[in-house]
Amino acid sequence: MALPRIDTPTYQLTLPSTQEKVDYRPFLVKEQKIIMMAQESSDETQTIRAMTDLLTSCTFGKIDIPTLPTYDVEYMFLKIRGKSVGETVELNLICPDDKKTKVTTKVNLEDIQVQMTVGHSDEIEITDKIKIYLKHPVFADAMSLNTEVASESVFKLLNRCVVKIVYGDKEYNRVDVTDKDIEEFVDQLNTEQFEKLINFFNTMPRLRHVVDVTNPNTKIKSEVLLEGLQNFLE
Repeated sequence: MALPRIDTPTYQLTLPSTQEKVDYRPFLVKEQKIIMMAQESSDETQTIRAMTDLLTSCTFGKIDIPTLPTYDVEYMFLKIRGKSVGETVELNLICPDDKKTKVTTKVNLEDIQVQMTVGHSDEIEITDKIKIYLKHPVFADAMSLNTEVASESVFKLLNRCVVKIVYGDKEYNRVDVTDKDIEEFVDQLNTEQFEKLINFFNTMPRLRHVVDVTNPNTKIKSEVLLEGLQNFLE
């Protein structure tokens, strides 16, 4: 005699990058086991693949996860996790005033949003004649670069995110130049110019949330800025 099937509720979220509405369901116990095993293995490749498979299943196969910006993927995972195992998490945060005291703080995952840093722009002025236009990295970039040495992955990620380079009235679109062309162009930048490119990634949209904490020893109240998915999954 077959056991009864359990109906799974359906919810909807809005992708931060496009405002597209996406239907999703909570992940099931079997899927939760897979993602937990991947995280416990400390194998980043396995974790990324497990997350991709989970999000694909939970959005009914209608979303091409690798093509989404990384912050869309993190936002989706956070929302699905909230509906799956609870929308409140307890985080152990270090008090900024003494940088050692830990305080347990409850955070509602529904309050977490993708935020963009003021002044963030895809147009990077290298000189008064040269500008580089960049795009936000997609999840496929994380999937392919996670095994690279940190220093190498930075340059490869930058290479993939270049949309075009403008020199005066000339435009060099990414499809018209090779990886080697981009690499040689970046190699000739000075430190200040290169930092402008890195700042694009440092200020791009990501999960951000400010939490108020009070140090029980000093009674000083401070704000703690949480950024990125990992900070909300303790």
